[in-house]
Order: sequence, then C-alpha cells, then structure tokens
Amino acid sequence: MVNNKNNNNDEKMSREERGRKGGEATSDNHGKEFYQEIGQKGGEATAENHDKKFYQEIGKKGGETTAETHDKEFYQEIGQKGGEATAENHDKEFYQEIGKKGGEATAENHDKEFYQEIGKKGGESRQHKND
Repeated sequence: MVNNKNNNNDEKMSREERGRKGGEATSDNHGKEFYQEIGQKGGEATAENHDKKFYQEIGKKGGETTAETHDKEFYQEIGQKGGEATAENHDKEFYQEIGKKGGEATAENHDKEFYQEIGKKGGESRQHKND
C-alpha cells in the first residue's frame, strides 16, 4: 500500500502538495537543458497528434485570455520587442519576401472596393498631415 503521509507531521499530503514537492525535487536535480529537451519532445509529440485546426483553436483561446488580462501598452511593448528582435535577425530580403507574401494574401482576400477604400483613407491622411 502507498504511504501518503507527510514525513514531517504524519498528516496526509494533498495532491497539490505532492506535486509541488515533486516539482521542486525535479528542479533541484535537473538544469535548463533537461527542461528544453522535454519541452521539445512534448512539442513534437503534440504536433504529431494534432492538426492545424487544433493550434488555431488554442491560439484563439490564448489570445482571448491574454486580451482579458493585458492592456494596449502591453501589446505595444511586446510588439516593439518582437520588431527589434526580428530586425536584429533578418535582412532586407526577408522583409521583401514577407511583404510580397502579405500583399498576395491580402489580394486573395479583398476586392477592388477594399483597395479603393484604403487608398482614399491614405490620401485623406496625407492631406491632413500636410495641412
């Protein structure tokens, strides 16, 4: 029979307490590389068992949860950090390629009226800037 007693005071340990103690012991015995390796293995196993729709659904849920707990400044800060990190790691050709892909995707999803509307807004914005 399994002994669920806490050795310190002979009371039953909760599942939460056992999990916390187990996590602490694992953390004490393993370094960063261990966690990177098990994280990669877990990610690969998840990728083998789930399709694109799964990732879209969990991404949407995560985005909604994040939006509920963070404000505009949070998104500005992470956007700036992401932009800076991307700029450090990529060259002009990278930006040309993603710009081309973005333009193609936009063209597939929008019609002539869309481009007329954004052109009009851009022109109005420029006019107000020069006033």
